[in-house]
Amino acid sequence: MEIKRAAATFARRGPADAFTGTVWQDPIIDAPAPARLRAARVTFEPSARTAWHTHPLGQTLHVLTGVGRVQLWGGPVQEIRAGDTVWIAPNEKHWHGAGPKTAMCHFALQENLDGVHVTWLEQVSDADYAREPESQA
Repeated sequence: MEIKRAAATFARRGPADAFTGTVWQDPIIDAPAPARLRAARVTFEPSARTAWHTHPLGQTLHVLTGVGRVQLWGGPVQEIRAGDTVWIAPNEKHWHGAGPKTAMCHFALQENLDGVHVTWLEQVSDADYAREPESQA
């Protein structure tokens, strides 16, 4: 068993090649093998977002606070809110982030395959980000 004390964990700013805007990543776990889980609390300031990316074994997002957006390649932009949980299937190209005027914080959970958790792709264009989200049911 390992206990990681909160005082020993530091938030880091998300790198510019993977994010647009200000994003803070607070690591929760990067489990040692044979486990494959990596989890983080990710906080997006308004208009901040990930680049397009994929996960070899999929990703789960659970929104803690705020209002954000998520989009699969070729699909509509969708709004996500506190309490929503999103499952993104393995290798689905997608992005996620805050709304234009609202911050958003979520847990991001994914597993690695042969040591790879994520494959970063191109940045989301301002035009793609600015699309109106699909209306909620």
